[in-house]
Amino acid sequence: MPLFTQLFLTFLALGALLQFWLLFRHLVHVAGHRGEVPSEFSDSVDLKAHQKAADYTRAKGQLAAIEISVGIVLLLFWTLGGGLDLLDRYWQGLGLKTVIGGMGFIFSFFLIGSLLDLPFSLYRTFRMEAAFGFNRITPAQYLKDRLLGLLLAILLGGPLLWVILQLMAGAGSYWWLAAWAVWMGFSLTLSWAYPRLIAPLFNTFTPLDEGEMRERIQGLLQRCGFSSDGIFVMDGSKRSSHGNAYFTGFGKSKRIVFFDTLLEALSIEEMEAVLAHELGHFHYKHTIKQMLLMALLSLAGMALLGWLSQQPWFYNGLGITQPSNAAALLLFILTIPVFTVFFTPLGSYLSRRYEFQADNYAVNQTKGEFLVQALVKLYQDNASTLTPDPLYSLFHDSHPPAPVRIAQITQQNSG
Repeated sequence: MPLFTQLFLTFLALGALLQFWLLFRHLVHVAGHRGEVPSEFSDSVDLKAHQKAADYTRAKGQLAAIEISVGIVLLLFWTLGGGLDLLDRYWQGLGLKTVIGGMGFIFSFFLIGSLLDLPFSLYRTFRMEAAFGFNRITPAQYLKDRLLGLLLAILLGGPLLWVILQLMAGAGSYWWLAAWAVWMGFSLTLSWAYPRLIAPLFNTFTPLDEGEMRERIQGLLQRCGFSSDGIFVMDGSKRSSHGNAYFTGFGKSKRIVFFDTLLEALSIEEMEAVLAHELGHFHYKHTIKQMLLMALLSLAGMALLGWLSQQPWFYNGLGITQPSNAAALLLFILTIPVFTVFFTPLGSYLSRRYEFQADNYAVNQTKGEFLVQALVKLYQDNASTLTPDPLYSLFHDSHPPAPVRIAQITQQNSG
C-alpha cells in the first residue's frame, strides 16, 4: 500500500474517531442535563422549552452520526474505491476537449453528490424540522429552491471552473497564483452581487416599516457611524420559524437584514441590542479580518494544490490511474478536510473571540440586559441547547456556549 494511502487512511480514521467521540460526549452531556434548567436560566427558560432543545439536539446528533458514516463510505468509494477514476475515464473517453471534459467530470460528480444528499435533506426538512415545529417550507418551494440553486451553480460556477481549468492547463507552473487572483475577484464580486441580485431570487426583502423601531435603529446606526444600503425584512418564515439577523455585502452595498420571525419574537429594545452586536463586528472590522484570513488560507491552499497536482503519488495514493487537472482539483477538495479537521478549534477560537468583542460593544451601546433577554429568546425559539458539551462546542460552535456568553455580558453590564 502506498505511503500516502496509509497516511490518508490514518488521518481519516483518527478524524472519524474524533468526530464520533465528540458527538457521543455531546449527546450524553445534553441528555444528562435534560431534567433541569441551568440555574442561571431558571427564571427565563421553562423546563418544557429546555427539554425540547435537548430532544432537538439529540435528533440532530443522531442524523449527524449517520451522515458522518455515509460520508466516510462515499469518500472511500470515490477515492480508493475507484469511483472518481471511473467517472474521470468516462469523460476522457468521450473525446471532448480537455477543459470541457474536465468540467463535465466535476459537474457530474457534484450532481451525483447532490442526489445522494437529497434523502438527508428531505428527512431533515420535512421530518426532523417539522417534528419540532420549525419547518414551514412547502414541497413546491423546496423543489424550486433546489432547482434554482442548481441553475445558479452552473451559471456562476461554470465560468469560474472553466477559467481555473484553463489556467491549470496553460499558465505554467505558477498557474495557481493566477487562479487565486481569479478566485479572489470572484469572491469579492459575489459578495457585492449577493444582496442585490442573488438573495432576492430566493426571498422577498422589504424595507423596514416607518415607526419607533426604525427610528431607534437609525439612531443606533448614526451613533456607531455605520452607513448601509438599507434596513430590510426578509420573509424567512416561508421556509422556517428559526429567527436570525445579519449584515451582507460590503462597501456601499452593505445591507442590514432581519428575518420576519425575529421581528415577531423580540421587543424594540432587544432588536436594538441584537443590531448593536452586529455593529460590533463592523466596528472591530471582523469581516475585513476574516476576508484577509480567507485570502491567505486560499493562497496557501492554491499553492499546495499547485504542488500536489504535479506529484504522481497524490493521484496513485487516492485511486486515480490517469492523472488530470480536474481529478487533482476534486481530490484536493475531497481530501483536504481529512487533514485539517484537527485544526477546527483554532477557527472556533477566533470566531468566539470576535463574538465576545461584539457582545462587549453591544453592552456599551445599549443595555446588556436587553441583549441577554434577546439571546435567551433566540435560544428558546431556535431550540438551541443551553448545556452543550464544552469540548464538542470547542470544535463545532462558532459562538460561545450560552452560559459563558451570558455570564460575560452580565459581568460587563454590572461593571
